[in-house]
Amino acid sequence: MVVDAPDVAKAAKAGQFIILRIDEKGERIPLTIADFEKDKGEVTVIFQEMGKTTKQLAKLSEGEFLEDFVGPLGTPSDIRKLGTVILVGGGVGVAPIYPQAKAYTRAGNRVISIIGARNKDLLILEDEMRNASSELYIATDDGSKGHHGFVTDIMKRILDSGEKIARVVIIGPPIMMKVGAQIASPYDVEILVSLNSIMVDGTGMCGGCRVTVDGKTKFTCVDGPEFDARKVDFVELMNRLAMYRNEEIKAVEKYEEECRCGLH
Repeated sequence: MVVDAPDVAKAAKAGQFIILRIDEKGERIPLTIADFEKDKGEVTVIFQEMGKTTKQLAKLSEGEFLEDFVGPLGTPSDIRKLGTVILVGGGVGVAPIYPQAKAYTRAGNRVISIIGARNKDLLILEDEMRNASSELYIATDDGSKGHHGFVTDIMKRILDSGEKIARVVIIGPPIMMKVGAQIASPYDVEILVSLNSIMVDGTGMCGGCRVTVDGKTKFTCVDGPEFDARKVDFVELMNRLAMYRNEEIKAVEKYEEECRCGLH
């Protein structure tokens, strides 16, 4: 979805996100900035229809409006010339990887990108990632395109090759980031992940996005979203993400029932 948001586009940097609200009664949800055009004043966000708000968002048509589109939020990614960087994106996690690929390349790095999804139909930004990277590898769980397996398989193969890698960035489902961090940890490489904790206000006031990093409480919205993967308590993160699962299911069921009744 491309949103006309000149102020956000003007200030946006790789690694940051926005929080939107569809209408005055809508919930606030964070979405990573997948791309931005400062000259056009446009910001691109990519989302998967999962909960009530994303299903509602997908029904909007060109020319319609959002109640709120706040950003850019979060600390920008630490982009500088490091040498060779591996970027790993899984599912919609490819969306936040894309602006980083462009930024790391502009900074003079050799960028090896690995993107994956459950199947080829769910792959996103393949052409864009290829153009933004020095090398691009693809993995699908079902083997319908590229490597039959996980993005972390390819990451490990590259790390095992002996090539000097300065940094690995892993973004995707929490379990993927957790496993990826475990696989990369034995190697002499910096590992960063971008966390997707529950978020409400995005300014550090509510504390809803708190995560434990190196035994200390951090707020994803202002201290992150990127953290040292070796220090993240992924078990706590995944438990917190499941806190409102029943409420989320009920909200979707109610919304879909209202849609069937013509109320949306």
